[in-house]
Amino acid sequence: MIVVLLWAPYHPQPDNDHSPAVIVQPLPPDLARWPTSKVVAVSRDDGRLVADIRAALRAAADPIKAGPMQAYMKSEMPFLGVQKPTRARALRPALQANLLGCRTDWEAAIRELWDDAAYREERYAATDVAQARAYTEWSRDPASLPLYDHLIVTGAWWDHVDDIAIRLVGRVLRHDPVATAPLIRAWSRDSDRWRRRTSVICQIGSGEEIDVELLRECVLANIDDPDFFLRKGIGWALRQHAKLDPAWVRTFVSIHHDQLSPLSRREALKNIFTGA
Repeated sequence: MIVVLLWAPYHPQPDNDHSPAVIVQPLPPDLARWPTSKVVAVSRDDGRLVADIRAALRAAADPIKAGPMQAYMKSEMPFLGVQKPTRARALRPALQANLLGCRTDWEAAIRELWDDAAYREERYAATDVAQARAYTEWSRDPASLPLYDHLIVTGAWWDHVDDIAIRLVGRVLRHDPVATAPLIRAWSRDSDRWRRRTSVICQIGSGEEIDVELLRECVLANIDDPDFFLRKGIGWALRQHAKLDPAWVRTFVSIHHDQLSPLSRREALKNIFTGA
């Protein structure tokens, strides 16, 4: 079903059997900023969006690139060979032509692309849908955290987890820290290493909005872990915060020097002049 949304002046059609069915409903807040002369078709059927995305990815496939991409990512799931810039161009028409009218359809489209993916690019497309500007209100709502948790745990590799942690979980945390911070703290001590990595790196890119105490707690919860991805994530998160407050990072590394792995220390101090 397609709902045609008019937010140019609307004049009701005569009440007869031949008049078109036009339904006017509130727009997602982000769409309300679009020019008022536009007429946009918003689909209530997430299936059309998913089908168009899959078709666009297959049309852009490059078998020559697919093998090396799969090998680099050490992925059991095959690739189509669609690199990120090409994917963005290929998906733009599908995303623009199939704007989803409710949160339920948005989540359903993400889950279908993710759970039923035959190629890794379909999972990348799922997170593209999640991050699309038109759906900002839904993507930053704490109600989306169970969805992101599902993607993190089932994705279970750095390419998926890092994107979801920074661009989606971090977005929710900045928007509603009171509701979100307790879950991030719980993830920092979870048995799943990808939830733990998410807790450490999710504030990358937060700038002045960073919760430094939360960062400290999440790093300390994982500081002794021998896992490479946690050690690398700790160093990365500290290095990014050093752009804002190098003195804090230098002091933290000095205090916890013997607990931090050499990899974490090296990454944390990479861009700080230490005088050494």
